[in-house]
Amino acid sequence: MSAERATAGQAHILVVDDDDRLRRLLRNYLTDNGFMVAAAADAEDARAKLATLEFDVIVLDLMMPGESGLAFAQGLRRSNDVPILMLTAMAEPEDRITGLEKGADDYLVKPFEPRELVLRLNNILKRAPAPAQPAAEVRMGEVLFQTARGELSRAGRPIRLTDVEASLLGALAGRPGQVLSRDELIRLTGAGGGGRAIDVQVTRLRRKIEDDPKLPRYLQTVRGKGYVLRPD
Repeated sequence: MSAERATAGQAHILVVDDDDRLRRLLRNYLTDNGFMVAAAADAEDARAKLATLEFDVIVLDLMMPGESGLAFAQGLRRSNDVPILMLTAMAEPEDRITGLEKGADDYLVKPFEPRELVLRLNNILKRAPAPAQPAAEVRMGEVLFQTARGELSRAGRPIRLTDVEASLLGALAGRPGQVLSRDELIRLTGAGGGGRAIDVQVTRLRRKIEDDPKLPRYLQTVRGKGYVLRPD
């Protein structure tokens, strides 16, 4: 996207609301106004979609059964800076302040005019910085990882990666120098089996990219925090 982040037609919106009728109405209205729209009924559903898709803005209901919109926004902010427009039936200033403190970028009180929602979304998109584009390839000594293809090679000879390994290496390569926790890597890759499964996959990846897997130079462990890829 351009630095303008563009508006409808290029923006992907995730609507998170437990009200089936409102969720359907918002999806249809935003689609009619040129946005690409996905919908989620609760925080768990939203988290699953975020693990596999990139969104430009989240339209998030404040009051949902189970995990509230506030709790979801606060947790999301630990690993994701996607803008959040909070929807709520509570109009008190203190409620608005709480939402903003938990990570919301804007706040819209129900009931609202759908046109106002579109205007607020466009304003958010104009303010948001353009996303950094991942490098087309990442080099680690003689090893080359082509990010778009998920292909790994050493000195021009292909190295086979499983789907999980390619997804994990892609997540790390897309954020070089950034420490990613096991939970973040699970979210980004959709890997099952918990943190221990991530450890196993990291061990396998090191055998394929490191000269000495026991003394890794590129795929490093940051004790108590997670893993980081430091390519050349």
